[in-house]
Amino acid sequence: MSGVITFVAVGILLWLLGLSLSSPEGFLAASSIMDSFFVKFIMWGILTALAYHVVGGVRHMLMDFGYLEETFASGKRSANLSFVITVVLSLLAGVLVW
Repeated sequence: MSGVITFVAVGILLWLLGLSLSSPEGFLAASSIMDSFFVKFIMWGILTALAYHVVGGVRHMLMDFGYLEETFASGKRSANLSFVITVVLSLLAGVLVW
């Protein structure tokens, strides 16, 4: 699910980037769009989904390369650690956005 959210978010973020780089007026328009609480909340959600996707991907790569055991207990521990890291990154993203 985080991959789908990230894929859809790329379109939104590219549109916003294109708008901000188009002209000084476009930059002001993009800035005014980003001032909305709703848009900030969406950006926070996008960053949280991206963080979860990256942390989960790194976790699976570590398992594939043999750095983490592939047992139930190890998988459960690494999943819990992934959630904790994602929550920390989500909080940092919230500070960044607001």
